[in-house]
Amino acid sequence: MEARVTSPASPDVITAIQHLYKAIHAGGVDGRLLSLVHLRTSQINGCSPCVFASVEAARKTGETEERLHHVVAWRETPFYTDEERAALALAEAATRIQDGAPGVTDEVWDGAADHFTEEQLGAIILEIATTNFFNRINRTIREQAGKTW
Repeated sequence: MEARVTSPASPDVITAIQHLYKAIHAGGVDGRLLSLVHLRTSQINGCSPCVFASVEAARKTGETEERLHHVVAWRETPFYTDEERAALALAEAATRIQDGAPGVTDEVWDGAADHFTEEQLGAIILEIATTNFFNRINRTIREQAGKTW
């Protein structure tokens, strides 16, 4: 399968994305946790370039292979903190709305709100939304795995 688009994004789009990521990382959430959220969201959406890139980014922040390999089954493993589980549950609920799931229920929201400030929740939500945005673009243009940003 070949990518449908080979030209880079316009400079205005790149600048906007840079500002978006600056806002996400200013939210006070550990970069390792944001990488896990990005990875799980991308796994759900089947976005191979984002899965690849998020694993590479997570490794650079010191994430372990064991945890990276088990994100797909985070509920059934002992490798994640309660805080991480709350963020992963939020990521799944916000992403799976495409499947007809109920979205972010009060239970999921309250679980996340027990662990994160409003500013941190805003950063996690923006990370989830941005990841879903890129996942959809990549699936549309058939972007291939193997690149990092």
